Amino acid sequence: MDSRSKTEITVQGIAASQGIAYGQIFVYLQSEVEVPSYQVEPEKRIDEVGRFDRALIVTRQQISKIKNEVEKNIGPEEAAIFDAHLLVLEDEALIGETIREFESSGRNIETCFQKISARYVQAFAEIDDEYIRERAGDLRDVAQRVLHNLLGQAENSLNRLADRRIVVASDITPSESATLDRSAALALVMDTGSKTSHAVIMARSMKLPAVVGMRDITQRVTNGDWAIVDGYDGVVILNPSESTLFRYGKILEKKKTFEARLLEVSHQSAVTLDGVPVSLMANIEKSDEVATAKAFCAEGVGLYRTEFLFLNSARIPSEQEQLLVYKSVVEAMAPLPVVIRTLDLGGDKPMAGKKDLFPKETNPFMGFRAIRWCLEHSEIFKDQLRAILMASHYGNVRLMYPMISSAEELARANAVLAECQAELRARRVPFDETMQVGTMIEIPSAAQTADLLAKQCAFFSIGTNDLIQYMLAIDRVNDRIAHLYEPTHPAILRTLRFVVAEAHRQKLPVSVCGEMAGDPVFAPLLLGLGVNCLSMSPAWLPSVKYLVRAMTMADARALATEALSLTSPKEIYARCDAFYRARVKMD
Repeated sequence: MDSRSKTEITVQGIAASQGIAYGQIFVYLQSEVEVPSYQVEPEKRIDEVGRFDRALIVTRQQISKIKNEVEKNIGPEEAAIFDAHLLVLEDEALIGETIREFESSGRNIETCFQKISARYVQAFAEIDDEYIRERAGDLRDVAQRVLHNLLGQAENSLNRLADRRIVVASDITPSESATLDRSAALALVMDTGSKTSHAVIMARSMKLPAVVGMRDITQRVTNGDWAIVDGYDGVVILNPSESTLFRYGKILEKKKTFEARLLEVSHQSAVTLDGVPVSLMANIEKSDEVATAKAFCAEGVGLYRTEFLFLNSARIPSEQEQLLVYKSVVEAMAPLPVVIRTLDLGGDKPMAGKKDLFPKETNPFMGFRAIRWCLEHSEIFKDQLRAILMASHYGNVRLMYPMISSAEELARANAVLAECQAELRARRVPFDETMQVGTMIEIPSAAQTADLLAKQCAFFSIGTNDLIQYMLAIDRVNDRIAHLYEPTHPAILRTLRFVVAEAHRQKLPVSVCGEMAGDPVFAPLLLGLGVNCLSMSPAWLPSVKYLVRAMTMADARALATEALSLTSPKEIYARCDAFYRARVKMD
């Protein structure tokens, strides 16, 4: 039955990336596959067993091909993990039990194989032996591949969507979001997540509407269902009626008219009505985003996330490989500045297939990540630092460290950088001797010792995403408590005021590169608190520039003063929202 004839259902989630999309749903089930169950006629049972044999052969060929490619491109040690996968396909007990289940039940072979393989997976997973438990994972992966082949399905993939679709998923990892098919994805909807999860940040940079924190949306929809995704109000409307489609058509017309006005001012200067210039820069994580940043007249790159060069590789990129990538970005943006952040791996961004480098942690966000990881893996860190230094010869490069928690930690990082500078001098490799070095302020201890950190660096960049989650003890990717993640909490505003004051006292500029910077509701508050530069996803530059040109800095300072006097985060947000709405008319 056509899903558009079904009853309309409205599901509320968390608005994560603005925009409206209408289309059919593609359910991205990372490891699960929907298996039909039906009775096989007696005369077709021999053919059914033959179909099972062919699926096993095809699966074996697929895994062998993957193994050979990994061995060729990465190495034999990494390829060896697929030996266990191949052994699963030769497991006589698994295959024999599947056929016996088929002979006794008469149900289709997919149903029988799924039942038996699931029983094995559960049995292995419950055994108190690490090797056996890992084999449960091997079996699960292979079983899903066999089922895909039995059903004649290509594996669910985000980098080759067959047509334009709304992607619905339980969760999407950073590396998965990086492979999202930009030409075919209409919107992103997730069971889990928050406004600052990495998949959402990617969606914003791609100008995709996104709604997260939907709890069980993947269980309520099927491939091909029609839906409206409202990234403004955080709503997903399943099976929308004609009247709903008409209403959203009118809303979309207004939004498009407003977006056209935004684009008109995107090539003009970001100067307030009372003549104060504001620096607006772009956050990027891949070199192809430079074109968008330049198209929207970014005044440079305020945050270049380098970890995606590592997340999209099964091995650690070499110094030379990193140099080529950094150099391409720096040359493309020259003479504008590019602020390159050193590796922020760990937390929600572990490097796949590197268990020895990224051991499992109970609380990874507060664990072995970012600068802590780099200082312990100094050779990997030094490769990156040398690559950044060499790239500085080709343009205007600034370097900054993530997750600095103390002046001592900053000193250690700077000492490693000094070693790299000495090594390059010894090799007679040119680099910018005057390259500015700054630090992220995203841990409360760093914020409270801003005066000490300021003595060892040239600038601050406030990462509001992590700073808010650490200060408020709110896991920003936990959908159950995402509503408690409040950028307008008085503790956050007081901390921002303190950091800015200490930096300015020592003549250091301060930028904000967290998601607050790209939200036009919060941008005036940040500028009113004294922030010098806002860096955001390139797609948000026109919205923020439009608001900057529609306000006075005097009013922004008055807004900040009023906000600091209030006690309720919701009341502060209401003041910011009213400030925004008074200056930006959609109609």
